[in-house]
Amino acid sequence: MNDFCICGDIGGTKTLLWLGKSIGSEFQVHLEYQYSSNSFKDFPEILCNFLNKTKTITNNQNPIAACFAVAGPVKDQHTNLTNLPWQIDAKKIAKEFSIPIVTLINDFEAAALSIETLVESDLKVLQAGEPKAQSMRVILGAGTGMGVAWLTWRKNCYLPIPTEAGHMDFAPSNELQDDFLIYQRKKFGHVSIERVLSGNGLVDIFNFLQVGLNKNNELVQTNLNTTNAATVTDLALKKNHPIAVKSLDLFVEIYGAYSGNLALAGLCHGGVYIAGGIAPKIIDKLKDGNFIRLFCEKGRYSKMMKDFPVYVVMNPKIGAMGAAQGIKQILS
Repeated sequence: MNDFCICGDIGGTKTLLWLGKSIGSEFQVHLEYQYSSNSFKDFPEILCNFLNKTKTITNNQNPIAACFAVAGPVKDQHTNLTNLPWQIDAKKIAKEFSIPIVTLINDFEAAALSIETLVESDLKVLQAGEPKAQSMRVILGAGTGMGVAWLTWRKNCYLPIPTEAGHMDFAPSNELQDDFLIYQRKKFGHVSIERVLSGNGLVDIFNFLQVGLNKNNELVQTNLNTTNAATVTDLALKKNHPIAVKSLDLFVEIYGAYSGNLALAGLCHGGVYIAGGIAPKIIDKLKDGNFIRLFCEKGRYSKMMKDFPVYVVMNPKIGAMGAAQGIKQILS
């Protein structure tokens, strides 16, 4: 009997696909493959490549269902990816590849679905807080973009609520951040938090500080032209470039403040989960106290902020894991 399913995480940088079977409470993965999203013209080209790889496992049979986490808003089972010029339509995918059931979910809705399946080693604690059972949770993460989803308790389980809170306005909290907002406003007009808390945002912070700090002689450093966030991060963590160090400091401060805003908005006594591609790479920086200091600096509510548990999600596959949970819902 054919009971193979496909689930995956479709992002602006990479696409991770799994072939497997939903067995009880688990999704048993039989094949995993990761693609560079920018190397393909559209998602069907990736899916075709992946299905060709699955033929020896499935005996040339089509999967019975598919669930894909996508980095963009989903409306009527259709999405335009936010940071990639792709359109994905579940009905068209189902018809083209003869898959009976195809479902799209937002990538951070999928990340939210994965939270209950994480084990202790998947998480690093930034603030233990005082967790309260069945209380609101929020998961957010900077990577190619900024994703956010809420988790609210309903009856006997957590229900994920997808959002586009990454496109809320960036709210600076000091004069340097005010200047950075002006710098970005000249480029983009509207400056969302995703313009700041993302790989491109880190590069923008770096380029902004090179101009501003060198002009004021606050730091002496030869200008470095880069469009690569990984380069800035590497220089900062190795302390090889003072402006890179200050750039990452500023990034972490803004990240902490924004995370605190979301925790406060939702009264997230159930936990704040920092996910995305960047956080695990800078985990030591996130643990040095600056992130939590800005997380908690909320004026009269600063004391309460210390009650919220804050974790960094180290597992990079939570999108696919959440899509696998979506498969379980489809088949139940």
